[in-house]
Amino acid sequence: MPKFQGSIFDVDGVLVDSPHEKAWRESLRQLMESDWRGIRDRTTWSPEAFTPHVYQQYVSGKPRMSGARAALDYFGVPDAENRVAEYARLKQEMVVRLIQAGDFTAYPDALRFVIATKDAGMLIADASSSKNAGLFLRQIRLDTFAQEQGISSPTLRPGLTLLDYFDADVSGRDFAHGKPDPEIFLTAAHELGVEPRHAMVIEDASAGVQAAKAGHMAAIGIARAGDADLLAAAGADLVVTTLDDVDPTALAGGRLATRKA
Repeated sequence: MPKFQGSIFDVDGVLVDSPHEKAWRESLRQLMESDWRGIRDRTTWSPEAFTPHVYQQYVSGKPRMSGARAALDYFGVPDAENRVAEYARLKQEMVVRLIQAGDFTAYPDALRFVIATKDAGMLIADASSSKNAGLFLRQIRLDTFAQEQGISSPTLRPGLTLLDYFDADVSGRDFAHGKPDPEIFLTAAHELGVEPRHAMVIEDASAGVQAAKAGHMAAIGIARAGDADLLAAAGADLVVTTLDDVDPTALAGGRLATRKA
């Protein structure tokens, strides 16, 4: 395999511990306990039934309307096509409030990996279906993080946010097809000027891994929610629970391997 020239990062669940899952779960609960309480008994929904596994398998990584529809279909909500817009709107209002309140954290292993890939000479892009990705990325000060971690890097400068650091930002755009279609990742590779076969994608959702493989890219699955089997089944070339486990020496040689291997 040729040396990797580009690295493409999903945002929610990869770079940041975002409140999206909380917003999807809580906004549906709000509807089921108020405006939609009349149909509640005709669904399989309960507060306990919307588990992290359900979120990862059916909702995570998809554009907002697709994610909303997937959740409603999973719980057998009647007349879903006429309810999906209301659910998606309520979820968006809730997630923006949570983000603005600072209800998210950046994953330190991911930030270390982002810096390492750029220091290794790769071009990097963020590529998330979420229209909220920029809200996260511009709040994360990479220079401050590096200073706290004792990281010295020629690619960092004072005042640098994570959004500034990326060579291409293709998050939050309207694409004709959402993940698992590879359109968003192919666009990211194109804007980096990197052939898909020379790019790797870092994803936490099975739909995102499927999109990377459909675009003929390497895929690292980051299993932060105990869903390593889902990511492996989706075709991830390497599955880790922390990006600190990815072997940088192997990466430089164009291979995906863990440090232990």
